[in-house]
Amino acid sequence: MTNQQNQLPKDPKSYWIDSIDLQEFSALEQDIVTEVAIVGGGISGITTALLLAKEGMNVTLLESTRLLNGTTGHTTAKITAQHGILYDELISHFGLENTKLYYSANEKAAHFMENLIQEYGIDCDYQKESAYIISSSDSDRQKLENEAKAYEKLGIDGGFVDKTPLKFPTIGAVEMKNQAQFHPLKYLAHLVGELKTMGVQIFERSTAVRMEQGDPAVIHMRNGNRVKAKYVVSASHFPFHDGKGYFARLYPKRSYVIAVKQTEAYPGGMYITSDKPTRSFRSVKINGEDMLLVIGESNKTGQGIPEIEHYEALVKDAVNYFNAKEVLFRWSAQDLVTPDKVPYIGRISKNHRNVFVATGFRKWGMAHGTFSGMLISDLILEKDNPYEEFYAPSRFPLDPSVKTFVKENMNVAAQLIGGKLDRPDKEIKDIQENEGAVITIKGKRAGAYRDSSGNLFVVDTTCTHMGCEVNWNSGDRTWDCPCHGSRFAYHGEVVEGPADQPLKRIDPNQIDFSSST
Repeated sequence: MTNQQNQLPKDPKSYWIDSIDLQEFSALEQDIVTEVAIVGGGISGITTALLLAKEGMNVTLLESTRLLNGTTGHTTAKITAQHGILYDELISHFGLENTKLYYSANEKAAHFMENLIQEYGIDCDYQKESAYIISSSDSDRQKLENEAKAYEKLGIDGGFVDKTPLKFPTIGAVEMKNQAQFHPLKYLAHLVGELKTMGVQIFERSTAVRMEQGDPAVIHMRNGNRVKAKYVVSASHFPFHDGKGYFARLYPKRSYVIAVKQTEAYPGGMYITSDKPTRSFRSVKINGEDMLLVIGESNKTGQGIPEIEHYEALVKDAVNYFNAKEVLFRWSAQDLVTPDKVPYIGRISKNHRNVFVATGFRKWGMAHGTFSGMLISDLILEKDNPYEEFYAPSRFPLDPSVKTFVKENMNVAAQLIGGKLDRPDKEIKDIQENEGAVITIKGKRAGAYRDSSGNLFVVDTTCTHMGCEVNWNSGDRTWDCPCHGSRFAYHGEVVEGPADQPLKRIDPNQIDFSSST
């Protein structure tokens, strides 16, 4: 690439979101009563709504921003049961039979999606591909071979291969055959149309902030309205109802995507490396032309190096490995990880029969998000489902997950304390256009951003969830909380939970700049 061509796009923008026109829906402005209230307008919420509406239930779908604008709209859109080197680990922790449940749940979801695409004739760039875990490190060969042996035990179609179609230096790979990739928003936009036809009520820009348990349960909205429902499903990425301490049992991680033009034809297949930092590759059609998605890098939300450097690292590898000549899009996604790497899907607890949750998909939300709709709808319809116990949010933690739980909560404590002690020395007058930074105003920590027109936006950096101090995300121009992953726009509005209230705005006109530090 030339210096001009390899420049990152100025603004982060998901190709999936940019490439389609989604219908807008009005906000909820009155109290309502419904049979099923689903909070969250991504793949989990939409799939759940579709399945229940098909059964004749009265369903209401509530989304705090726009439908499909969260993690679903920023996915890499692989429909696969291959989730990195995982199955050998799951067998050792959960046993062979439980690991078979994990694999078959993802396969059932993939088949369900394929059938829906055929049933409705959805044009969503769906295509079957083999998925590969690759490595260029000799030290990883044993891990790959052990994973291939786990495939054999589980009856997975695939195994160890010496070479892949990709021109990438490898010592071998693990192949999983008959996986798929697609355009997720073309698929889901069609399903939203089906929801409308079936009479599902859909509300956007309607934020649920808390819930009163009972029969019916009562959801309280940020604008003061209430939704009474016989059943409540929290499919909002981070559970909006945190009565069971999910903030302490999930930790957020961010990953990054660039869409590039490459000079050579892509050979097919979907790939992920076992090396660190992780890289993942898949093709994509943009304006009818074959392009490449390069995915990778990872950091705990609000922690680590400046986020823009993660994008720059992807560009470097796109040039080195694929001779990429232009970056068309860049975006990032936030995913939640459970201590044992298995999502929480099902009843929020054994004592609450009418409240359900779907979260913790660990970067693999297309199949698991779909499966969550299948499992939760079965539970609401009182159908037996063999996966209920394995995915139960109230499941007993195993030893490896206990260690992860302790480690992650120690990290949260360190971030909470460290943020309160942080006293940056940058002055507000130093903030340039399109730049954000943490500053100190009269001894108090604050955040400032100046847009391309020179307008200044100042916020209190105390997260409205649990009081941690947010940090500036230079890659996506957001304020990110390093404790539990809440994210806020530069002007303070909530981008992503668990926070449901905006950061406090500080009027720059009221700041005495002569004594701001």
